[in-house]
Formats: sequence, structure tokens, C-alpha cells
Amino acid sequence: MSDFLPFIRAWVTDPRKISAISPSSPALARLITSEINTQSTPVLELGPGTGVFTRALLDRGLREDDLTLIEAGPDFSRLLSERYPRARILQMDACRLGKKGLFGAGELASAISGLPLLSMSPRQIMGILSGSFEYLRDDGAFYQFTYGPRCPVPEAILARLDLQATRIGTTVRNVPPSSVYKIERKSRPEMLSEVRKSA
Repeated sequence: MSDFLPFIRAWVTDPRKISAISPSSPALARLITSEINTQSTPVLELGPGTGVFTRALLDRGLREDDLTLIEAGPDFSRLLSERYPRARILQMDACRLGKKGLFGAGELASAISGLPLLSMSPRQIMGILSGSFEYLRDDGAFYQFTYGPRCPVPEAILARLDLQATRIGTTVRNVPPSSVYKIERKSRPEMLSEVRKSA
């Protein structure tokens, strides 16, 4: 109930920005964080809401200091600040990540997203992914969940950013059932360098 009430208040205020009928379940939180460990830090979390995924990251041994949480909603931002006082919490639009200079190039190891990409425009999705990968290291990964039957990032955007998406799992223990996709670079600079050397 501690998560449900602030979630409902936010949904009533602006249902288009929430695009869900309940907070993410612990099962989904475990799935989306399943490949992240203490070697996968620092971590960027987009749209943490009440912090369900944040708690799962801490359960995997990460420290609050390893986390940067980007949350647009003022109520959620205040709640996150109370729950995770040592995390870096920024109230802002995740679509503008790349324009804010929040990190150096390659500074981040992982990103997880609770953003409702299915209700966003291609331009917004492009801003979120291009901004995130500007900060992710070459082998960094971006994890996104979806209620839909396929990756919520259009193929045209993946191709334009030279990215590939792989489904890492599905859970029915969420309302509604959800899948998680791992999005990563197709061509890493060090791989291209090796190809050139062997040519």
C-alpha cells in the first residue's frame, strides 16, 4: 500500500504520463535488474516512480551512491529523496538527457528504464536512447520493460542508433504481464578496431 497510494495519486493527476494501472511488481523488478551487479555501476534509472526497481538494485548489492535516478514527477521525486537520500535524484524530462551534460562519455555502465515508451513519440524515444548511450560505456546496456508483444523501440530507431534489442525474459507476475529487453550497441569501437587490424 505504501507504493500504491502515491502511484494512484500520480495516475489521477496525469494518467498519460504514468501509462500503467499499478506499480511494477517485485517479479518484474527482479527480471529487469537480473543482469546488473556491482560490476555494472554506475547505473542510470529512468522513470523510477516509487522506486521498485531501485530497491531491486540495492538488493543486488549496489549502493545508493551508485545510482542516478531521473524522475519527472515532483511527488515521486520527493518520495525517492526520502527513501534513497544518498542516491543522485534529478527531477527532469528523460528525453533531454543528452542536452544536460550529466555525465562524461562512457561514464555509465548500465541503464534501466521504467518509462512508458509505448505511449511516447519516436522523437521522444530517440532522445531517451541517444542521451543514454551518450553516457554509457561501449559495452554498456540499456534495459527496458514493456507490456507489448515486441520491443517498444521501433526498428528504425534501433537501426539509426546502431543498436540491437534482445528479450531477456517475460514475467506473468506483473499487471499486466511484461517482458524485458536488453538494448546494446551493435558495433563497439574496440570491435571495429580489431576488424580493421585483421583486414
